[in-house]
Parts: sequence; structure tokens; C-alpha cells
Amino acid sequence: MNLDEGQRRKVAEWIEQGLKLSEIQDKLAADLGVRMTYMEVRFLIDDLKLRPKDILPVATLAIGPEKHATPAKSAASSSAPPPLTGTQPAPNGKVSVTVDQIARAGALVSGKVTFTDGQSAEWYLDQTGRLGLAPMAQGYRPPQADIAEFQRQLQEELARMGL
Repeated sequence: MNLDEGQRRKVAEWIEQGLKLSEIQDKLAADLGVRMTYMEVRFLIDDLKLRPKDILPVATLAIGPEKHATPAKSAASSSAPPPLTGTQPAPNGKVSVTVDQIARAGALVSGKVTFTDGQSAEWYLDQTGRLGLAPMAQGYRPPQADIAEFQRQLQEELARMGL
């Protein structure tokens, strides 16, 4: 379904306000008289190149040889390590992998990885089983040993999750 420019601006406004896709679906029907399925709303948001905001931080599962963090663990815990950025070295100089609680659009599962040199990337596994890696720094190529460790950790975590 095609929306006019004013309707597109309204949808962008709702995304900026942090509304969930189901809320946008309801507002489209109530405010604009446009009925769409949830999937059509997802495609619309994608077509408009918009990204819904996470009102609460996304809980992730940290994996690796260290202790496993669980989503039940409080994010405000004083013993929690500070979040990794693209320029901090990974803890103990090791590869650090997280799995998103909610996979990114078009992926079966997704998450983030921080390599031993502190560079990070987003990863995803698509419906055909292809693994994709999108580095935060354009042109970055992780060390070959880090790639092997990332794949090993990812395989272990996916097996633990039953995938």
C-alpha cells in the first residue's frame, strides 16, 4: 500500500516517538484510516528506511569462555562491566560475542561481536544459513584467528539455544 508524503512523515514521527510496530499499525488504522497487517507495517518501516527505537535496552546473552550472562541479570547491576564500544579492547583480549534477544529484520538470529583489537561488528544468520558480518568501521577486516574464535563461540551459543 502506498502512503502519501504526509502519511509517511506521520509514520516517521511515530517511530521517532518510540512507538512499537503494533502501535503504529493501530495508529495507521485509527488516525489515518489505513489498514495494514503487522508484516505490511514492518515492510513499510523498512521501505521508508526507518529503524524503530528500543525503549528499553535490548537484553543480550554474552557468550564465551567467561561466565555466561543471562537476560534475567539486572542491567543496573554494579558488578556489570561497562558496555563495549568499537574502540575498547575486548575483555581479557578475547573475542566477545552477544546474541540479540530479538533478531534484526530478515535474520533468524543476530548479534554483535567485539574482536581482540577492540573493533566490533554486527553479525546475522539469514534464512538460508548464510552468516553475515557488518563491521562498524568501514573496510575493517578482523584477524583470521578472531574469525575462527567468533565462529566457534557462535556455534556453541546457537547449539545451547537449540538452533
